[in-house]
Amino acid sequence: MERRSLLGATAGALILGGLAQGTASADSGRGNGQGDDNDQGKGGDGNGGLVTSFNVISDIQGDLGDFAQALKDIKATNPRSTGLAVAGDITPRGYDFEYAEVQKVLDQGPKPREIAWAIGNHEFYVPKWSDPNTLAQSTWPNGTTEDSLFRSFYRFAKRSSIYAETTFGGIPVLTLGTERYMHFHDKALWDEVWISDAQFQWLEERLQYWTRRRKPVMVITHHPLPNTVSGTRSKIYMSDYLQPDRLLGLLGRHRDVFLFSGHTHWDLTLSDWYVRRVVPGTANLDGFSVINTGAVQTGFADNGQGGEVTVPGHFNQGLQVDVHRDRVVIRARDFATGAWMKQVSVPLSTRI
Repeated sequence: MERRSLLGATAGALILGGLAQGTASADSGRGNGQGDDNDQGKGGDGNGGLVTSFNVISDIQGDLGDFAQALKDIKATNPRSTGLAVAGDITPRGYDFEYAEVQKVLDQGPKPREIAWAIGNHEFYVPKWSDPNTLAQSTWPNGTTEDSLFRSFYRFAKRSSIYAETTFGGIPVLTLGTERYMHFHDKALWDEVWISDAQFQWLEERLQYWTRRRKPVMVITHHPLPNTVSGTRSKIYMSDYLQPDRLLGLLGRHRDVFLFSGHTHWDLTLSDWYVRRVVPGTANLDGFSVINTGAVQTGFADNGQGGEVTVPGHFNQGLQVDVHRDRVVIRARDFATGAWMKQVSVPLSTRI
């Protein structure tokens, strides 16, 4: 998508997030990482108590100052956070030195207890440059191979596959992502997400596994699914996935799935930052939860003409997720001002 900078690559029901949505101030008595008294990490109090709390951000894209600010704010507001999920666009282009700069910020601290990395489209932009200072899209891929881009991500994330599973405080966290950068395979395509049969099978098996164990599942992916959160009814984001129906069909079977997506940078003040997506044919009339992650670097909103406009001022947003035995509370945070923006409380279909 050519929409923000020279770095850019050229059916179902929707319920807006109103299950228990409200606003929250920076001084709110809960959502500060403390939960219901001191239940975190102790299995809760048997009466809806806090099981674990973690944080989600996305789209750092070289904005290391705001990334450092987000980490400090998370440490202050959620000191016992069990993990941080990063929903892609870790770097501006995918150079190894850019990954190293992100790691340097982490090493300087405060460093999250555990991090779940998802790959984004910006991790594939090295081929647009003949060197880090020279944009050369006309000579794409400038000697860069697709395999080298994946290897750079794997070295940084310390794993050997795009899709992966971890847990934050006993709650499963699954990261998804494209297994091809499509312009290497089809010159008419750029950032579209391609998912292998193996990744689909893995996702189906892990969702079934955790559903049998009565656990909510947190799914982290960079690209948003169509007709879900803010911006995804725009033509800009309607074609991000090459197999959207297959992915929706898997996620849509499970009421206690929470899908966190980035990429759009759309403002978390918008009413559709959280939605329930109902997928026909899945026998799940309640749908599953989809949440916009905001962005660390630059915010966008609807321009009223089918496109988008930059959000003015200092933009740096993310989420805190509090998993209770009977519900999940998701809170939008403005790291720039140090203020809570809003929250939604989502009842779980089964108690943990």
